[in-house]
Amino acid sequence: MASEFGAMALSRSERERANGHRSAVFWLTGLSGAGKTTVASGAEQLLYTMGYQVCVLDGDHLRKGLNADLGFDDADRHESMRRAGHMAEAFANTGMIVLVALISPFDRGRQYARQAVSADFYEVYVATTLDLCEARDPKGLYRKARAGEIHGFTGISSPYEVPVAPDTSIDTRGRTPSQSIDEFVQYVRSKVELGRLPRYISANNARGVGRRDAIEQ
Repeated sequence: MASEFGAMALSRSERERANGHRSAVFWLTGLSGAGKTTVASGAEQLLYTMGYQVCVLDGDHLRKGLNADLGFDDADRHESMRRAGHMAEAFANTGMIVLVALISPFDRGRQYARQAVSADFYEVYVATTLDLCEARDPKGLYRKARAGEIHGFTGISSPYEVPVAPDTSIDTRGRTPSQSIDEFVQYVRSKVELGRLPRYISANNARGVGRRDAIEQ
């Protein structure tokens, strides 16, 4: 496709062929404390070690920059999902695998994100119970929400709409992080295959494996 400067822009398919895999967006949704960031970040490291071009868009990180002007009412939550969807689309157009870790409490916002992405889009429900999320509470947010210090907190004073028909679910109850990461990595690889895949490395044996050694063996 010709740009305004007359040069030929690289297409997504050209980038995919160069990368050896398809681009795609995997949208991880779930309650705070469900394990979205843990699964996405662990999968990113593992997939990169295998030779994939991959990045994570994490809700907490987006709140520090792109979404720093947004609050937590319904309108701002929808806007957060809208922005994340368009950012994911931009990265996917460069041929990357994009892992989005965002609570994304409303189905309408998740469907908007799906429509905003022209690459393959997969909704991944990171499932667990509210009780378990409260027990984990790694940032102390549930305790503050129960005490009335945080208003509009998803699962406590603001609803979370459980996906009715996600593309896949990862249940983190009674499982180690490595087990959940491995399950997700295998799912990602099954969706981005383009010809020959890099060899599989599990989360438990990835340490010490150099990226160059992992590619195309």
